Amino acid sequence: MQVKSIFEGINDEDITKMLKCFEARRMQFKKDRTIVTNIINVKTIGIMLKGTANMIRYDYNGNRSIIEKLEENSVFGEVFSRLGNDISVVATSDCEILFIDYEHLVKRCKKGCSYHCTLTNNVLRILSSKIVELNQRLEILSKRSIRDKLLSYFELLANDKPNRIFLLPFSYTELADYLSVDRSAMMREIKNLKEDGFIRTNGRRITLMSY
Repeated sequence: MQVKSIFEGINDEDITKMLKCFEARRMQFKKDRTIVTNIINVKTIGIMLKGTANMIRYDYNGNRSIIEKLEENSVFGEVFSRLGNDISVVATSDCEILFIDYEHLVKRCKKGCSYHCTLTNNVLRILSSKIVELNQRLEILSKRSIRDKLLSYFELLANDKPNRIFLLPFSYTELADYLSVDRSAMMREIKNLKEDGFIRTNGRRITLMSY
């Protein structure tokens, strides 16, 4: 989600006032640093100002699943991530994050700021978008074969892209974790998709052919 979405309809001057009123905090994290753990119990929202991170979950066997790729302007936090209490956010590059306590979003503003209501409405709109994204992910994971999972995900990324060319947001190792499949088996299937004429690849740049 974009910062401009959460602050949509609020001018720069009011945003500055709001961040001061909300006691917002800017924090920097190095690559591979864990930003938050047990996200369901962290009563803040984070806005990715710079860099990237992954929202991840480990099962009882230590297998990693990537729930979401967080890029610049993404919003994350307990209110957006009702997926379990074992979810963490880990930096995949050096990053800077703005944290706002969740209570500031829901409690009545003592000053009666008009932009507070606007911000609350924006948060609700983001929640609706998160539900759509979660449903899309569940649809991909519901596919029975690795090929079907790959094609379903590629189709989502290629949607509305010129010439159906897109850049994978993940490394191939991360893609396997996102799709919850074995990496070696996934790479074999990608090779098969190339040989069968379904895709062309150049590193992480992929062209999805008509099929």
